[in-house]
Amino acid sequence: MASLKELRGRITGVKSTRKITNAMKMVAASKLRRAQMQAEAARPYADAMRRMMAELATATRGEDAASLPRLLAGTGKDQTHLVVVLTSDRGLAGGFNANIVRSARQLVDMLVSEGKTVRILPVGRKGADILVRYYPGMITDRLSGSDGKDVGFDKATDIGSRIAAMLDAGEIDRCTLVYNRFLNAMTQVPVQAPLVPLSVPENDNAAPDADTAQYEFEPDEATLLTQLLPRNLQVQIFSAMLESAAGEQGARMTAMDNASRNASKAIDRLSQKYNRTRQANITNDLIEIISGAEAV
Repeated sequence: MASLKELRGRITGVKSTRKITNAMKMVAASKLRRAQMQAEAARPYADAMRRMMAELATATRGEDAASLPRLLAGTGKDQTHLVVVLTSDRGLAGGFNANIVRSARQLVDMLVSEGKTVRILPVGRKGADILVRYYPGMITDRLSGSDGKDVGFDKATDIGSRIAAMLDAGEIDRCTLVYNRFLNAMTQVPVQAPLVPLSVPENDNAAPDADTAQYEFEPDEATLLTQLLPRNLQVQIFSAMLESAAGEQGARMTAMDNASRNASKAIDRLSQKYNRTRQANITNDLIEIISGAEAV
């Protein structure tokens, strides 16, 4: 049985831990509001950009793939895949990083089983530390995340430029972005979003009818694609990074709230054990005093 001194020390230690987790919860909650606003504000622009690029891609359907930009059609091959994985630089966020790494591993293992060559570009220290243990020969580079700061568009520009350079050099044929999409503070859904070649919704393959809006582009579609494809790649990556940042803060706030609740329960159990031990010690002392008095 633990002594009263040991129990007091454990109670003091758990109370200190609860103060830390409560503080981290409040910090994450304050950051979540800003990150959520940024993620929700970026969604309409990213969705509109995606729809416009899909319309442009549909307009160029039927043309020779070799004459199209590689960011639109890829290299025409399906052998080398680049998987970009967005995680956080910090831990203490529940299953946020573990879930996204699990989704990335499922994708990588599936591609490897199909005989594909896979290259991985982890963005965020936590994901890189895990993936380098499982796939040491597939890591092309390791990029840092936002490190808890506001997500900058320059980071998305750098990642997009790396992808475009690898594509132009023929080092990759396809690229997929794996990240956590933010739904609410308690729910983040892993998403595998194809970046290259440009994905076109299946309903765009249907023949146009009277209710389908038709567009004329000025200048021509090829010129627009050359100018807009790099920007679209950067916008989609930036939107995913904002979603990931909001999801990280939501997951951390939830994890710290659970940790604080567990600490409170632990304090109650330890306090109850302390009181029972103290009561038992007092009872034993009284028995000894009474026994000594009777002996005299």
